[in-house]
Amino acid sequence: MLDKKKKDKIIAKFKTHESDTGSPEVQIAILSHEVTELIDHLKTHRKDNSSRRGLLGKLALRRKLLSYLKKENELRYETLIKKLKLKK
Repeated sequence: MLDKKKKDKIIAKFKTHESDTGSPEVQIAILSHEVTELIDHLKTHRKDNSSRRGLLGKLALRRKLLSYLKKENELRYETLIKKLKLKK
């Protein structure tokens, strides 16, 4: 789970305007960092099925947000993919 300081750094890096906290870019970036933390957790705790289920939920939500962003504004989608180093 992300603590407040990490989350604020992510929001500051990916916000689209000054008071932005909920744009698709910010949400995808936060989900990506949570996914990375869950993957690291599952490497050491292989039988933690509740965390695995949470990981799958976060991946599904990130995929939905990415498809929404691609449909709405492909330029923003491409720049976000490059910043987060995600596969298309």
